[in-house]
Amino acid sequence: MSSALRAKVQGGRLVVDEPTSFAEGTVLELMVADNDDLDDAERAHLDEALEASLASAREGTIDADELLAEIARLEPARG
Repeated sequence: MSSALRAKVQGGRLVVDEPTSFAEGTVLELMVADNDDLDDAERAHLDEALEASLASAREGTIDADELLAEIARLEPARG
């Protein structure tokens, strides 16, 4: 499970409608996400890429030169 959760406001309360593995009573600090104009498919692709990056970091398999080259390829897409 991702450590990022999506919630919406209903009746003045935050509602998270997805399973979590947090222990009962865990206190979470929430921040409002900036609107980034990603559609559902783009958001899913980003989430998958972030999860893969996190897994690589945990495994110690990130190649810095490869990572910087990937970022450079993405830079023009930022507009």
